[in-house]
Amino acid sequence: MTEESRIHLSAQTLKGIAHPIRVRLLGLLRSEGPSTATKLAERIGQSSGVTSYHLRQLAQYGFVEEAADLGTGRERWWQASHRSTTLDAPAAREAPVETEIYMRAVATTSAERVDRWLGEATSIPSDWDDSMGLNDYALLLTPQEAAELLAKLNEIVQTYRAYYERPVPEGAERVEVQVNVMPFLSRTSNSSPAAPAEKTATPTEEN
Repeated sequence: MTEESRIHLSAQTLKGIAHPIRVRLLGLLRSEGPSTATKLAERIGQSSGVTSYHLRQLAQYGFVEEAADLGTGRERWWQASHRSTTLDAPAAREAPVETEIYMRAVATTSAERVDRWLGEATSIPSDWDDSMGLNDYALLLTPQEAAELLAKLNEIVQTYRAYYERPVPEGAERVEVQVNVMPFLSRTSNSSPAAPAEKTATPTEEN
């Protein structure tokens, strides 16, 4: 993925994305393509006035932009300005309140996707049986080992074809991979937990 297709959050731009509705709208524009406030309102169960407001806020902070070549001029069409979002530790620590709101919204979106998949899993053809699962591991790691693990997991995922890449081989379907590395520090630890290097939703923030 090129840097041009990724937006790196700052303490300032976190203010523009730290809202559950905005995270969801951005994810829909990334995964399903350009849309209008009215169509997005139907998708998320809100009024078009609410989605219009949040889309304007996303545009103000550079997350979305008007799709000028779409529509008839009677209603704005919006598109995502980037394919993914990255939140680095320095920005997260500079804006802890906005970071928590944003990350909780991403986590909620991820949980909704898992719930949707579970509702459909029994109807998935048997040739996918060995390619899906929910895995949970508890490890004892140092901060350096945890950082290495996260980097390796992200590196492996990015060697595979993203949903927007072409051409798509026959038989390919959308597969979502959620990567979470979550340190739980003991009460006696003097260490300061590091903010995750990247969050993508959902998508992923990265869809």
